[in-house]
Amino acid sequence: MHFKMIIVFIEDEKTDEIMDAARQAGATGATVINNARGEGLKVSKTFFGLSLETQRDVILFLVEEHLSRHILEEINRVGEMDSKPGTGIAFQLDVEDAVGVMSQAQELTQDVEELL
Repeated sequence: MHFKMIIVFIEDEKTDEIMDAARQAGATGATVINNARGEGLKVSKTFFGLSLETQRDVILFLVEEHLSRHILEEINRVGEMDSKPGTGIAFQLDVEDAVGVMSQAQELTQDVEELL
């Protein structure tokens, strides 16, 4: 079984919506890293040295490769990343190898067999 890592940088108030959408699209779990900070095309505004930007979360999904594009599209739809600039970004990377995912692999095998 081959996996993809979907990495999402999103405003923290949208984290739960993104998690729900990804789970409904086939993701079996995620890791959330809170209080990330980033900067896009425009330099973030400050007030006496304090950032006025909203906090971001980083969400890591390890998903089966056949489900990854659908999950990524759902994340984009719910996060409004293409329609609202500055909302966040999401991308996927190939995972060469993974351990500790045996219970996910057993459940995913049935889902992927039905999909194919």
